[in-house]
Amino acid sequence: MKHNILGSMLMSAVLGLSLTAQAQVAKVGAIKIEDAYTRATVPGQQVAGGFMKIDNKGATDLLVSASSPIAGEVQLHEMSMEGNVMKMRQVKDIPVPAGGMVELKPGGMHLMFMNIKAPLASGETVPVKLKFAKAGEVEVKMPVNAMGSPGVMKH
Repeated sequence: MKHNILGSMLMSAVLGLSLTAQAQVAKVGAIKIEDAYTRATVPGQQVAGGFMKIDNKGATDLLVSASSPIAGEVQLHEMSMEGNVMKMRQVKDIPVPAGGMVELKPGGMHLMFMNIKAPLASGETVPVKLKFAKAGEVEVKMPVNAMGSPGVMKH
């Protein structure tokens, strides 16, 4: 009996992981979005980051905007170090090279959810619409990971 319960729990965990992986893949034209995620927030927190891998099998494109019903605004951001000072700034677009990929990750390019309407809870999924200059628009289902988790980026 105990063996069957453990087997069922393991199977549920494996199925859950594979469903999560599938939920994180979206395509539009030659663009494929993978490993998208954000992190849980605490009550009163007004901002959160969005991260993903954008793979481009076609010509050079630009990520020009993002939006989500969970935030008043979604900005494209870049984080960099200038000497010993970390700088974050909004950018007008994020280039996606022809036949290449760009990774939106902590400490680099990322989405910034501004004026979050309610705390993001671990286990939820956030809908995010991405707009590319050439490929067009695509909605990505972004899982909310626990605070402090490094995400699920694969290399």
